[in-house]
Amino acid sequence: MNDVVLFDSPVFNEDVSQIAESDLPWEAYRGHRILVTGASGMIPMYIVGTLLAANEKYGLGLKVTGLVRSPGKAKARLGSALERNDFTLFEGDVAKPQSIGGAYETIFHGASPARPTLHKASPVTTLKANTLGTLNLLDAQVANGGGSFVLLSSSEVYGAVKGGELITEDSVGELQHFAPRAGYSEGKRIAETALAAYADEFGTNSLSIRFGHIYGPGMALDDGRVQADFLADVVNDRDIRMMSAGAATRTYTYVADAARGLFFAHLRGQDAVYNVADPTGNISIRELAEIFAKARPEKGLRLAFDNQEDMAQFSPVASLGLASERIEQLGWTPLHSLDDGVSRTIRAFEDGPLVGDRATSAQY
Repeated sequence: MNDVVLFDSPVFNEDVSQIAESDLPWEAYRGHRILVTGASGMIPMYIVGTLLAANEKYGLGLKVTGLVRSPGKAKARLGSALERNDFTLFEGDVAKPQSIGGAYETIFHGASPARPTLHKASPVTTLKANTLGTLNLLDAQVANGGGSFVLLSSSEVYGAVKGGELITEDSVGELQHFAPRAGYSEGKRIAETALAAYADEFGTNSLSIRFGHIYGPGMALDDGRVQADFLADVVNDRDIRMMSAGAATRTYTYVADAARGLFFAHLRGQDAVYNVADPTGNISIRELAEIFAKARPEKGLRLAFDNQEDMAQFSPVASLGLASERIEQLGWTPLHSLDDGVSRTIRAFEDGPLVGDRATSAQY
């Protein structure tokens, strides 16, 4: 199995309940209709789950709609969310102009191919989701009288930033745009430009959240990114396979902390752009692999190098992580250490029902 029924996972329910208990002005959402695009993706599912948990906790009268391209896949992942009267699943492609089901006070736009393998295999689809998708949704928001718009963006908009410091929201790096792989990074850049343009011309209340490398429940084992590969190794009782020395550094953030940061920015923030990343998670790929291997010591897993010379050649390189001072000024701090987040991610597969083997759903 490559996935879990996330909404029926005890870990997921604990996470979204914890986010909903954060000291935030949840009343701002009272009576709102909220659209979450790409609702079967990892971060969007945490947004949906948090909104439903807050609705249940505070009686907000929320109506949440999840927009997806593949309802069959989404239904398998969403599980018990489909049984709720405050959630509706809607099929559609954001890259095509269409009705999105009426007016929404807030749109959280997360519809975008996230896996690197998809960026390579379907660069046009990737580009369209991030560019045309954003423009179509913004047009719908303007036509329906406005409302807020939150883009789930990426650290990839920065390109290659020189120097070894953590990257701030005002940083600008170089990006090779004449390449198929740039469909994702340039697509996110154009999406952010669209937010700025619509805010200026139409007064749209727009917010861009730039995430670093996110991991946690909701990752598919065949995702293709290193954190998913390491998770697959642990779940399948295999030594952690290293295809290089693992010297490159990234900012790894547990998905619940990332989603919580998004709500801090949306409900408390005044700026148009926020990084959301755990600065303590700025580690090398090799260090991340070691954390996954040690997360279940009873399995006795070790690092296995494709090139044995890499075992001795490891040396740290300059940081390429995101700075978090701006979001921290709003009161956000990550609640889960890397050790805890990795353990919870593994536990989601150990305790949660798997897609295709759904158990009785748990309610939050």
